[in-house]
Amino acid sequence: MNNKKIVRVAEVMKREFDLVDGKLTVKAALLSMKHPETRALIVDKRDADDEYGIVLISDIAKKVLGADRSPERVNLYEIMAKPVLSVLPDMNIRYCARLLERFGIMRAPVITNGQVLGIVSFHDLVLQGLVELIKED
Repeated sequence: MNNKKIVRVAEVMKREFDLVDGKLTVKAALLSMKHPETRALIVDKRDADDEYGIVLISDIAKKVLGADRSPERVNLYEIMAKPVLSVLPDMNIRYCARLLERFGIMRAPVITNGQVLGIVSFHDLVLQGLVELIKED
């Protein structure tokens, strides 16, 4: 039997994140951020049949700053990725890392029962999850 310790996404995810309306301008969203260390904005659903979106700080850098567009005139819905690829809180971090790699993304919201619980990134998986596994060896 395999006695390897399993670290779950819920154990390493960041619970602080910014959930914003997609109609916000980039300027308004940046000024309203409470947790800029997450490096992403989760765009809220418009209604029960909608899906979450995500805007990375790198999206803003590329699609607004680098494209010389005005942050006062660009709405988040214009630059967001939607639907967002999400992970479950009880997922093994090894599988989460594989999923992020397979789809070429750096971070994903952690969603259960249609609600965002947090956000997880490679940084969290390695510096919190893998370090926890190493301590067990």
